[in-house]
Amino acid sequence: MSEVLVPPARWSRWLANFAASHGEPELRVDQGALAGTAPDGSWFTARLPFSVPYDGPPGAFAEHAVPPVAWGVLLVRKGGFALARVHSGTVVASKVGQRHVQGRTKAGGQSQQRFARRRANQARVAYEAAADHAAAVLAGATLVVTGGDHGAVDEVLADPRLRSLAVVGPWLAVPDPRRAVLDRAVLDAQALVVSVENAGPVTGRG
Repeated sequence: MSEVLVPPARWSRWLANFAASHGEPELRVDQGALAGTAPDGSWFTARLPFSVPYDGPPGAFAEHAVPPVAWGVLLVRKGGFALARVHSGTVVASKVGQRHVQGRTKAGGQSQQRFARRRANQARVAYEAAADHAAAVLAGATLVVTGGDHGAVDEVLADPRLRSLAVVGPWLAVPDPRRAVLDRAVLDAQALVVSVENAGPVTGRG
């Protein structure tokens, strides 16, 4: 099974391509998502962004992919962080920062222990800096889409100033955050989240 992010404007084309490869799927709404099963056994489950459940007709699914008025993006890895606050479809505040955190070492004994402590301290300082900027950039947002490294994101969100933020999907698997990565993440956060299982192309169709 794979997961893809599909912009709402491209949903009709994605659905047509799925039907062309596997046969016209039977659509149904199930547990807040749109599910489709093709004649060859392939299937997909599509969910709205921002963890919004869907309970409308199958044909109107993508029309309900409407972002909230105020929301944010928080991307954190040991190599840096990237933040954006979006209001009415426009990025109104953002910040990208890098912090050096040493990589792992093969040394043993006391040297390895000292290195591990130094590395942990560097990571702590980096997460504190990310939390400081997040408290300023994300002020006014109630929902946040996160990505990067799960542990790093958790460390930043543990800051008391950020505990009012509700984390919503999708989770964004990104490399070390840079400006281009943040720009892409803002778009991906608004995409439909589609899990797909391909059983293989339909045979015998003209």
